[in-house]
Amino acid sequence: MKKFLVLLVLFALPIIAYMFFASGQNNFAKLPVLTEDVKDVSDFESLDGESITLEDKISIVAFFGKDLDNLKGNTFNLDQKILEKYYEFNDFQFVVVLPEEAREEAERFKNEFSGISKTSKWKFIFGTSAEVKNVFKSFKSPHQLEDTYTPYVFIIDKDLDLRGRSDDEDFGKVYGYDSRSVAELSDKMNDDVKVILAEYRLALKKNNAERKNN
Repeated sequence: MKKFLVLLVLFALPIIAYMFFASGQNNFAKLPVLTEDVKDVSDFESLDGESITLEDKISIVAFFGKDLDNLKGNTFNLDQKILEKYYEFNDFQFVVVLPEEAREEAERFKNEFSGISKTSKWKFIFGTSAEVKNVFKSFKSPHQLEDTYTPYVFIIDKDLDLRGRSDDEDFGKVYGYDSRSVAELSDKMNDDVKVILAEYRLALKKNNAERKNN
């Protein structure tokens, strides 16, 4: 009986993983690149002194400004609908780009939520308003910053390219996802995060197989 259960688990887990990633609307197709070579954030200062970069990571990048209420609501939506599903992926991170004036509020907010979320996975980074705007500008999206805030969040891949949708049935091109909309996060963004993670997992498996054959 034990042998049967072990075999069942060994066979079932790959199938479950396949179904999880295949459930995305794009079904293993590559998520389109909409903007190449966005500006990295390695010069920004993080909340805990950790060096943060977008390179070689799959990043959800947010610009939530100085208003703590925006930071709370939008981050909580993301955490519940997107982030908590993917925290276990080592190369996946949530980066919130903020002006220096928001440092104290961000630290207080992170401490408040530490009991109900894996806030250690949230990377708060700080720079001048001009530096925040320069990073956002490099995304070349149709969205606008109000001072240093936008509700839209963005998927940046390991090569510093912005990923999204080039032919969405509702919006045409999708550069960013509205963190105020639970429906948009649960539907479009969740689907697209699945696709890009599956893309990298498949690429990793292919590289490992090629190394074994050489």
